[in-house]
Amino acid sequence: MSAGAIIAIIVVILIVAALLVGLSVVNRRRRLRDRFGPEYDRAVSEHGRREAEAELAERERRVRHLDIKPLSPTARAQYASEWTAVQEQFVDAPQSAVTGAQTLVTAVMKDRGYPTEAFDQTVADLSVEHAATLDHYRAAHDISQRAGSGTASTEELRQAMIHYRALFTELLGQPGDSASNAQAAADQVAADQAANGQAATTSGQAGPTSDVAAPDSDADAAGEPISGSTVSGTPMPSRPQER
Repeated sequence: MSAGAIIAIIVVILIVAALLVGLSVVNRRRRLRDRFGPEYDRAVSEHGRREAEAELAERERRVRHLDIKPLSPTARAQYASEWTAVQEQFVDAPQSAVTGAQTLVTAVMKDRGYPTEAFDQTVADLSVEHAATLDHYRAAHDISQRAGSGTASTEELRQAMIHYRALFTELLGQPGDSASNAQAAADQVAADQAANGQAATTSGQAGPTSDVAAPDSDADAAGEPISGSTVSGTPMPSRPQER
């Protein structure tokens, strides 16, 4: 075989190898983007594409070694009942209700097998399977921090409950159905926020009130209870805005 033919074969091999490497990178990028969704874009904006993709891949490897498991039907029913109780508490003690919601979400995480000692690490671990609701968790955590120092308004506390409920719904969900639970949680949060905005507008048109009318029933105070693996129902009860 001539030297020219050998060189041509080597060139073809190198081209094919480069194409395979490029295809592998593209497929890996697409897989990470599909899995992490908005978390992928967030990581890229903070660290750059190469470092972000390495970080997300490392999160996947870490979570594979955790003992993540679904909740039993009994545990789901128990947590659903506890959430209803926490949500009912919001009418009379919004800050305590937010603290209870935070504690309950943390308990579900632990029961599922997620480490909960450090917030940043917990977020990283959750992002592998629950990326769609991470922004809700971050927002709820931020409001909880300000509530602890007494700087969160009643409306912000209500938003914290809605944000916590988004992650709680997904964590509570049926095994192997995280995508549909995430979408259901996102849809419910959007509906709650839209309804709260409408309620605030109506309240503003009607003029300020001196107190909050007592709810006719527990359902009025807390919305429809959580049943099984999803959260459905009415928005959080309104309270007067702090001035």
